Amino acid sequence: MQKTWSAGPGRLSVREGDITRLNVDAIVNAANSRLAGGGGVDGAIHHAAGIDLLQAACREIIREIGSLPPGEAVLTPGFNLSASHIIHTVGPIWRGGDDNEPALLGNAYRNSLRLAHRHELRTVAFPAISCGVYGYPVEDAARIALSALMEGLEQGLVTEAVMVLHGETAFRTWSRIAEDIL
Repeated sequence: MQKTWSAGPGRLSVREGDITRLNVDAIVNAANSRLAGGGGVDGAIHHAAGIDLLQAACREIIREIGSLPPGEAVLTPGFNLSASHIIHTVGPIWRGGDDNEPALLGNAYRNSLRLAHRHELRTVAFPAISCGVYGYPVEDAARIALSALMEGLEQGLVTEAVMVLHGETAFRTWSRIAEDIL
């Protein structure tokens, strides 16, 4: 299942599927601040890319920066993925909405797009950042994410942004919100 809309000079897609199997320039990893791998999308990306290779690259980044704050993004090779690169970003943990969560979540998407643009990566696939164990309310997260992606596409930061969701319910929710925004 996939739906696609035009956005400035690019296009935005919402699809259901496995982000690790997409043939795009970069996939975005919903990482933790230590880039240590984990469950959900993060664990799936580490396994598909090659755990040892990706963890070594992540450890090198953490040695240099200490930790990755929410809303920021860094880049590693894609290793065994079809995607040539992985953009790692940390979304906020939901604490009720009064701890700057909306701005941090928007920044996770915007900074990932800016990083892609700096490295001339034109097609980027995103998971639903912070919607798993970090507990962000899905409908609120979708509005923030899709608005940030539309903004980046209209600015020409990338030519295609793909939201990759797990399950039909998530696909339908994000598609409905995309229709509302567009």
